[in-house]
Amino acid sequence: MKASKNDKIFEGVIMGLLVIFVVITLYPLIYIISCSFSSPKSVFFGEVIFLPKELSVESYKLVFEDERIWRGYLNTILYTAVGTFISVFLSFTAAYPLSRKDLVGRKWIMMYYVITMFFSGGLIPTYLLVSNLQILDTMWAFILPGCLSVYNVVVIRTYITTAIPYDVQESAMMDGASGIGIFVRIILPLAKPILAIMALFYLVGYWNSYFNALIYMSSDEKYPLQMVLRAILIENDTQSMDPSQTTAEQAMMRESLKYSSIVVSTVPILFIYPFISKYFEKGLMVGSLKG
Repeated sequence: MKASKNDKIFEGVIMGLLVIFVVITLYPLIYIISCSFSSPKSVFFGEVIFLPKELSVESYKLVFEDERIWRGYLNTILYTAVGTFISVFLSFTAAYPLSRKDLVGRKWIMMYYVITMFFSGGLIPTYLLVSNLQILDTMWAFILPGCLSVYNVVVIRTYITTAIPYDVQESAMMDGASGIGIFVRIILPLAKPILAIMALFYLVGYWNSYFNALIYMSSDEKYPLQMVLRAILIENDTQSMDPSQTTAEQAMMRESLKYSSIVVSTVPILFIYPFISKYFEKGLMVGSLKG
């Protein structure tokens, strides 16, 4: 069909808005990358607008010479891998029973879950709980307090009930399959899109998390990457700062160091998105909008 004049105008307006949104979204990232590759002087005096000015990698050298960055990377990779696995496992094992029509009292159980989205015990009771569990200053203090998202459970449950026909589960039960067998052999293979989306959400959350480490951890060697960056970005402190530099030169380097640190912490996550993006439309949209 030939598009009318009004349709062409409408499409032009939509495309223009999309271009504006893309620019608004990408500019901060481009600006940070440009600042990280610019000379400390250019960054300090605000001379960088879009592209790098006076190319320099001094701040990156300083970042990678700081052993805390590498230690933080290793800690974050470990915490993220273990935390993502636990969170995805708990979310699916909670969502699958709630999607079953034969679960007695599932509406009341779901109501209990939803209430926790709006009300919590607060920071002090949570801290006392973590302390009583004797997991302070451990990896589990970073992972367990927020390992399950009720919102994600609701999304997964909705996906299972709308995208996977219940007749398939009933047929499997008639063939003698157990609940665990149905979950492992039918639900998980058919729920790969939402599985990938939830894994990505949890992964990004753990990678960017620092609050649990700030509250529950006291050993520097156990800090995740974001806590190391906090020391660099907020406290303006780095063990690798050259003492031979003047105060002004150190101030310029610290300003440039902020941007290179952000790039170093963000790049791994940016590389993961392209591999997961194909699941977004099929997984997230179906799971959150239907039902």
